[in-house]
Amino acid sequence: MATEKFDVVDLIRTKRDHGVLGTAEIDWLIDAYTRGYVADEQMAALAMAILLNGMSRDEIRDLTLAMIASGERMDFSGLGKPTVDKHSTGGVGDKITLPLMPLVAAFGVAVPQLSGRGLGHTGGTLDKLESIPGWRASLTNEEIFAQLASVNGVICAAGSGLAPADKKLYALRDITGTVEAIPLIASSIMSKKIAEGTESLVLDVKFGSGAFMQDIDLSRELARTMVDLGNDAGVRTTALLTNMNVPLGLAIGNANEVRESVEVLQGGGPADVVELTVALAAEMLRLAGQPDADVAEALRDGRAMDSWNRVIRAQGGDPTAALPVARETETVLAPRSGVLLRQDALAFGIAAWRLGAGRARAQDPVQHAAGIDLHAKPGDHVVEGQPLFTLSADDGSRFARAFESLEGAYDIGAPSEYPGAAPLVAERIS
Repeated sequence: MATEKFDVVDLIRTKRDHGVLGTAEIDWLIDAYTRGYVADEQMAALAMAILLNGMSRDEIRDLTLAMIASGERMDFSGLGKPTVDKHSTGGVGDKITLPLMPLVAAFGVAVPQLSGRGLGHTGGTLDKLESIPGWRASLTNEEIFAQLASVNGVICAAGSGLAPADKKLYALRDITGTVEAIPLIASSIMSKKIAEGTESLVLDVKFGSGAFMQDIDLSRELARTMVDLGNDAGVRTTALLTNMNVPLGLAIGNANEVRESVEVLQGGGPADVVELTVALAAEMLRLAGQPDADVAEALRDGRAMDSWNRVIRAQGGDPTAALPVARETETVLAPRSGVLLRQDALAFGIAAWRLGAGRARAQDPVQHAAGIDLHAKPGDHVVEGQPLFTLSADDGSRFARAFESLEGAYDIGAPSEYPGAAPLVAERIS
C-alpha cells in the first residue's frame, strides 16, 4: 500500500489554529477526498474550520484548481468564436438565463450555459426549460460543441466529469452547516465555470431577502473572491451585485417563468427582467469584444427571439408548443386601497416551493405548472378588491401551507410611506 504524502489530521489542525495550507497539501487533500481516502467526517471538520477561520487568496485559488484537476476540462478554442458565460447565485423569479443566452448568442458569440436544478426556494434553469415539450437537458460534450458551432448557444446540465470533487464536497457542506463558507462557495462555483472552458464570465451575485446570501457586504466579498479566482485562472471575469429583496418579474415557478421569458424575447415583459437581461448581456458582450452592441435593439427587432427558437429546437424542444397549466388556482385580492409598499422575495419563493415549483431534496420532482403570478409590484397603486397575486398548483391541498408562508409578506399603505425602488444593479466588480 502506497504511503500518503500528508496526514489529514495535521491539515485539520492547521486550519483549526488559523494556519495556511500549502499548494501541495491542498492538491493532496482534494485528490485523497475524491478517491475516498479522506473520510467525510474529516472533510466536514476541515470545512467547519474553513467556515470559522477563512482561507487566503492563494489557498482559495489552490482549492479551486485542485477541484478542477479532479475531473475533465472542456475546450471551445476550436469554435473560432469568443465564448462567454453567466452565473447567477440564484433568487426568486430569476429566469434571466432564458432570455439572456439567446440574446447574447444573436451577436455571434458562443454561450455555453451549463446550468443546474432548483433546491429549496431558488428555482433551477433546467427545471424551467423542462416545461417545454421535448426539450432535453442532458447533452454529450460533442453535442454541446456542435450546438455552439451551429446556433451559438446551449443551456444544459453540467456533465458529471466536471469537478467531481466539488459535487462530493457540496453534498457534505449541505448537511454539515458549512454551505455559507465564502471560500467554499467561491471555489465550488468557479471550479465548474473554469473547467467548463469559457473565455469570459459574468457573475450575477445577488443580495437581499430572496438571495442565497442576504447581506450586501458578504455578497460583495463573495463577488470579489470569485472575480479574482476567474482572472487568476485566465478567465476574464466581472460581477454585478444585484438586488433580490423583491421577486424578479411577475412570474415565480417554471412554466410561467418560461412564458415571461418569451415575452421579454418578443420585446415586452416586465421592466426589471428586461433591465437586468440587458445589463448582463451588455457586460457579456463587452468581455467578448463587442462593447458597442445594441442589446436592447436585438430584443425589439426579433433577433433574440429567432435565436431562442433555434436553440430550443436544437435540444429537441418545440418552442410553439403549449406550456403546462395548473389544475387549480387561488387569487389573493387587495384588502384595501393604497400603494404596495413591500413584497418579500423569500416568502414568495417559499410559497412557490410549497406549491410544488421547487424541491426539498435533490431527487424530488417539480410540478412545472405550479407557481405564483404577481399582478402588482412595490410602488404600484392598488384598489381594494384588485387581484394582488395568483397561486397555481396541481394539488389544491398545497395552498394552505403556501398561504402560511405569505402571512406578513406584503404591505399596502399610503403613497408617502413608499421609500422608492432600490437600484436593481447596485455595483459592478471587476
